[in-house]
Amino acid sequence: MPELSVEAIKGRPVAVLGGGVLGRRIACTWAAAGYTVHVRDPSEEQRNAAIHYVEQNIASYAKTISCSNPGKAIAFEDLEPAVKDAWTVIEAVPEKLQIKIETFADLAKMTREDCLLASNSSSYKSGEMLDKVDDVTKRRILNTHYMMPPDNRIVELMTDGFTDEAVFPFYVERLQECGMSPIVAHRESAGFVFNRIWAAIKRECLTVLSEGVSTPEELDRVWVEMFSGGKAGPCAMMDAVGLDTVVFIEQHYVKERGLPTKDTVDFLQHNYVDKGALGGKSGKGGLYPAGYTTKSTGEESGHHDNLHAPTLYYLDLGMNAKDDIMHAGKIVAQSASGKEPRTLVSNLTLPDGLDISVKDNRIYWTNMGVPSENDGSIQSCKLDGSDVKEIIKKGDVHTPKQLIVDQKNNKLYFCDREGLRVMRCNLDGSDQETLVQRGDWKVKEETQDSLRWCVGISVDNKHGYFYWTQKGASKAGKGRIFRAKLQLPSGETAANRSDIETVLTGLPEPIDLEIDEEAGKLFWTDRGDPPMGNTINSVDLSGLTHVEDASDNPKYNILARNMHEAIGLKLDKKNQHIYATDMGGFVYRFDIDGENKKRVVDAEDRSFSGITLAHV
Repeated sequence: MPELSVEAIKGRPVAVLGGGVLGRRIACTWAAAGYTVHVRDPSEEQRNAAIHYVEQNIASYAKTISCSNPGKAIAFEDLEPAVKDAWTVIEAVPEKLQIKIETFADLAKMTREDCLLASNSSSYKSGEMLDKVDDVTKRRILNTHYMMPPDNRIVELMTDGFTDEAVFPFYVERLQECGMSPIVAHRESAGFVFNRIWAAIKRECLTVLSEGVSTPEELDRVWVEMFSGGKAGPCAMMDAVGLDTVVFIEQHYVKERGLPTKDTVDFLQHNYVDKGALGGKSGKGGLYPAGYTTKSTGEESGHHDNLHAPTLYYLDLGMNAKDDIMHAGKIVAQSASGKEPRTLVSNLTLPDGLDISVKDNRIYWTNMGVPSENDGSIQSCKLDGSDVKEIIKKGDVHTPKQLIVDQKNNKLYFCDREGLRVMRCNLDGSDQETLVQRGDWKVKEETQDSLRWCVGISVDNKHGYFYWTQKGASKAGKGRIFRAKLQLPSGETAANRSDIETVLTGLPEPIDLEIDEEAGKLFWTDRGDPPMGNTINSVDLSGLTHVEDASDNPKYNILARNMHEAIGLKLDKKNQHIYATDMGGFVYRFDIDGENKKRVVDAEDRSFSGITLAHV
């Protein structure tokens, strides 16, 4: 094996195979230390999410190690260009042994002879991955098992049984330069160092639960009190990692060491995994209810908390700006756990509706323009805020309000308030069509009639409907929610379609809408006066029919009250949370039933409208 030196790796990239939750954190760790990192993932959505994660977090990673000149991450779909000239390749591919064996066989052919090949497997030894590599290649293969940076900076290094001894001190020094805390196992060991101890703790915790000796809450409370300084306990950490992952890892130990399965693997499999309750990533909870491992500002969080917390994107209208209020709008990105907000786009003209497509690497938003003028527009940009494009130009939409991306069909739906219509187009703005026309905006009496104003929009692909709000005058109690079929009835127009149903009427002032198709519920914000307004509400979709007046309304639930002019709404279905904005400068988080209200953002000098989120 060629001699290892700092000079030999200078200017060469680090390659990370896999852009998932841990892969993107590994990539950010190396990029923050000044390296160019190549992230390879066959999924375009994962590639976009990984690069966006690095862009959002690299400054904070670099700050912790006082690096003033961080590097960057570049995404690749194909393996060979991603690993070309790399000085190290870190595989974080799915935990399937055969995939790892094939990966190392490919890397042996595609990388330079001095490139160090590392597996980040948490359960397999790299010595188990050598079936298709020659003896020379075996000397540059090792395990480098990262825990969960940036909060946990431990990295365990371990030989594959043949690794050149010179690799370890060299790799340890490079990791230390990245701010990591490497430890080296002195021989091959299934589970390395810490994971062997952690596996024993998990097994005994599961046995305690299986035997009914205690509950997850009690067990974790004792652990937190005794050992973890007020942070997460074993049950919460298992939920954060994923109970299916815990089962998978434990099965490997069972096979290698002949361990019993009744109170560990079988207990989790039958009671949780088979039911889809995988923990924080499933939307169905696990040992704890859904959303438990997503923490907000001020809450104690452990190393594995917030792995499944979304990044929030919200619109600052700019109405409290000191200068040029009409062009002071912003798109802001911020972790739901309360990390420092980052402005992505500035100088917007009263932005109102917002949504995101990670798959297409784009953010979409509406600009209301001057409400008395026909000068609204819809724009999009890349996830990092660059490449701003106008996809619906001024004059083609009057006063666009709320907007939603139909992720299934790659369509944008949006409401045009003073334009008195509901509209749809492709993600690039083409094939623009009017779905509902409530009047003629060129007729003054009609465009000033607030009962005709269309505001909020959502899509129910499962049942073939779109829903929208017509809010009426401010706090007038004349707001309505309508629905119509996604496909216009044959021979009809947007102005005379016969399938429009009023499903709720007499509401204070309904604004934004969201649909949870799986739960069969419609959610909305209401900006009107208390007690029915300034609320978040929900209603079952199954019982909705056309109503004539408020006395016919189906029973709906007021989930939360006492906001400050409630506007934007977005559901985090993975964590079973509701996020909402208001004109008072607050972003709130609620449980899906409206309980456990928390302020994620508190900025009384600002005014917020649309909100969306992405798990990146």
